[in-house]
Amino acid sequence: MAQPVASCSSMESRAAASRELLLAAFEDLSQEQLKRFRHKLRDALLDGRSIPWGRLERADAVDLVEQLTQFYGPEPALDVARKTLKKADVRDVAERLKEQRLQRLGSGSSAQLSVSEYKKKYREHVLRQHAKVKERNARSVKFNKRFTKLLIAPESAALEGEAPGPEEEPQPERARRSDTHTFNRLFSRDEEGQRPLTVVLQGPAGIGKTMAAKKIMYDWAAGKLYSGQVDFAFFMPCRELQERPGTCSLADLILDQCPDRSAPVPRMLAQSERLLFILDGADELPRPGPAEAAPCTDPFEAAGGARVLGGLLSKALLPRARLLVTTRTADPGRLQGRLLSPQCAEVRGFSDKDKKKYFYKFFQDEWRAERAYRFVKENETLFALCFVPFVCWIVCTVLHQQLEHGRDLSRTSKTTTSVYLLFIASVLNSAPTAHGPRLQGELRKLCRLAREGVLGRRSQFAEKDLERLELRGSEVQTLFLSKKELPGVLATEVAYQFVHQSFQEFFAALSYLLEDEGRPGAPAGSVGELLRSGPALRRRLALTRRFLFGLLSAERMRDIEGYFGRVSSARLKQEVLQWVQDQGQRRPAAAPEGTDGPEEREEPEGAEGPEEEEEEEEEDDEAEDEAEGGEPGCPLELLYCLYETQEDAFVRHALRGFPELALRRLRFSRMDMAVLSYCVRCCPEGQALRLVSCALATAQEKKKKKSLVKRLQGSLSGRSSQATMRKPQASALRPLCEAMIDQHCGLNSLTLSHCKLPNSICLDLSEALKVAPSLTELCLLQNGLGQEGLRVLSDGLAWPQCRVQKLRVQQPGLQEALHYLVVRLRQSPTLTTLDLSGCQLSEPMVTNLCVALQHPRCHLQTLSMTSMELSEQSLEELRAVKRAKPGLVITHPALDGHPEPLNEFSSAL
Repeated sequence: MAQPVASCSSMESRAAASRELLLAAFEDLSQEQLKRFRHKLRDALLDGRSIPWGRLERADAVDLVEQLTQFYGPEPALDVARKTLKKADVRDVAERLKEQRLQRLGSGSSAQLSVSEYKKKYREHVLRQHAKVKERNARSVKFNKRFTKLLIAPESAALEGEAPGPEEEPQPERARRSDTHTFNRLFSRDEEGQRPLTVVLQGPAGIGKTMAAKKIMYDWAAGKLYSGQVDFAFFMPCRELQERPGTCSLADLILDQCPDRSAPVPRMLAQSERLLFILDGADELPRPGPAEAAPCTDPFEAAGGARVLGGLLSKALLPRARLLVTTRTADPGRLQGRLLSPQCAEVRGFSDKDKKKYFYKFFQDEWRAERAYRFVKENETLFALCFVPFVCWIVCTVLHQQLEHGRDLSRTSKTTTSVYLLFIASVLNSAPTAHGPRLQGELRKLCRLAREGVLGRRSQFAEKDLERLELRGSEVQTLFLSKKELPGVLATEVAYQFVHQSFQEFFAALSYLLEDEGRPGAPAGSVGELLRSGPALRRRLALTRRFLFGLLSAERMRDIEGYFGRVSSARLKQEVLQWVQDQGQRRPAAAPEGTDGPEEREEPEGAEGPEEEEEEEEEDDEAEDEAEGGEPGCPLELLYCLYETQEDAFVRHALRGFPELALRRLRFSRMDMAVLSYCVRCCPEGQALRLVSCALATAQEKKKKKSLVKRLQGSLSGRSSQATMRKPQASALRPLCEAMIDQHCGLNSLTLSHCKLPNSICLDLSEALKVAPSLTELCLLQNGLGQEGLRVLSDGLAWPQCRVQKLRVQQPGLQEALHYLVVRLRQSPTLTTLDLSGCQLSEPMVTNLCVALQHPRCHLQTLSMTSMELSEQSLEELRAVKRAKPGLVITHPALDGHPEPLNEFSSAL
């Protein structure tokens, strides 16, 4: 029999030792004793079940070890064996097994608990761990008292479902508040009855993804979520775990979250379908390298943290377990490529109602809460920014300090960068005057630390990092860094991280304005490295770049000079401007008319594109990324950077490198539309905008019910008819339309293709067409517009001040609306080119068109009717028009001469 050895620590070695002890005990039994043991073992129940007799009847000592450890788990099997040996009247072997177990494994009461018993203990532990949340190095408050519900919407069907009908509107009610019911729906079955095993919560930085994930963890422990479906839930912060020193197994990570070190982990893992893993910040995980081609598949295999978490993501590890993954929306497609059939949902932050609730929770004093909330609500842009919970917290913190000191609230700014900078200013202003220079120096050093971490993919810093920069024990450490104790290889290690990741990214951007590049002692990493980073770093640096642009505005640079006594280099701003213009020059040119580019493939209305087409588009995007030196193929992120500057002249100069802004397959939030609209308002003369397969988010309006008395009063006073004449609701496109009519807007071409637009946008677009100073080309392709929508647009095109010269419409099946458009040709003062290719025109419709074309006030010079079936009668009428007006060019394959289609719309397609 083996001699006792030193106490084991790892899960693998403890399991091996348990098997050795069991085998040694069974080998001491006679055949008769072994037979009695097998019979008694049938009565050893686990959660009401026991090992089937068919597996025990002829089992020898080795088979028994295997059956026991598989069914009960290695260490619990020792307790089961000892109790069963006593029942089989083999007490001496039972006593010896007990002594040897104590010598090799030590005592562990939790190992004696069944999974169902330990589940209760673990839930209580989770409730204690998550009962309170620390408020940014301040006091701890109860989780439920601080948590404010967020809007969570399932993955939008607007990009791939059926197009809305002519009179349909998008469904804003799809977004639901993050209550228990919404969280339970995340893993609900789909239309085919399949339950997703991976759910992705995506949203921008600071939107509340981590808080929502912790709320799910807390509600599960309280018995409110996934009852009867999930026995154990584990919260895995990806950024911290991938920076964890040494190697570890998934079993080790689970054990770290348990209340003691002897949890029945093997038995928990044996029922992986009843486990939930919450992977917070999965976008931080690097792509698997060549050395990590083989994913981690064994929960007891020791590996790097990134490889273990990557195995969970790809379902190579515990494929039946549930995953809840949080990620930023900078590039969800990159992460989804590693996931298996994910169900996606978008965290949209606070609704307007929830913003008010947050203010009252934060201030607690009702008078101050009402004053601060009223001020922010009157500042439209700042109020919109508060949909991000972390920005809302910063705004409340700044306003609280200003109210405390009786300062003017109007100093609060309106971009994310300015809000963060104002928060830093409030820290500097709250310090005693004598401490100002020292605090400024500490902040510069903190910026260096942040830049080193951002460029080096580090979010955690050792004490030696703080000592090197003389930050340990400093005031800024207390304000902006949180201390954490991490399990190390030999002992517990202390690490520091910024109280929020966005603070690290802000300070990293600020470092470029506070340090002279190239001087001795300056932090590593030039601004060129930040801007021209490769794909591995590009997405991680997106928010840092936004902050950098915001800090480079003239107003922010004056603020930095006042706060830090530092004049920023004009060369830095010029280098950033040159980088933006370079991106425009590297972008591929638009596909000419008639080519089969990804945007040109037309589908039947309401049909979904095949998966192969989506894969081709992804490949096109990747190829475009490579062609642009690793920069995003879609410029929306770049537009966010320009928006942060709020400097019209800079934005106009930067966009001169982009003859066309092409955005495709995006779901525009209200903030996205605000960003796009600002850049359109600043765009230079000759700019083109193309939106392809994009969905527009509509504002949710709360319908107020009138009392019965008011309804009766209205009907008696004859006002019932006026109710139907109320002011129409603003469409999702109104901000863009308002930007187009700005006198400084140089947009001359607008293309909306496969965007599935509701009719409500047509009124706003029609008003914009009437007075837009530069718009001369309009292209509307397969947008699901109805009869009434096109009629309204036709009125705008016929307006005397309308400058549109080229119009392309492609929307089959709208005979009446097209007839109205044709009638308006006589009244349009500037329209010279009309492209109806792909439309369906009846014989009477062609007749009316020919009459309009011959009207003296019709200025049309080019009519394109390619891809259109026409009867012989219609063709003859068109030939007659060509003879009557020789200067009019009509293109159709069946007409005499049928010249090639003109490329007048190539820039729009």
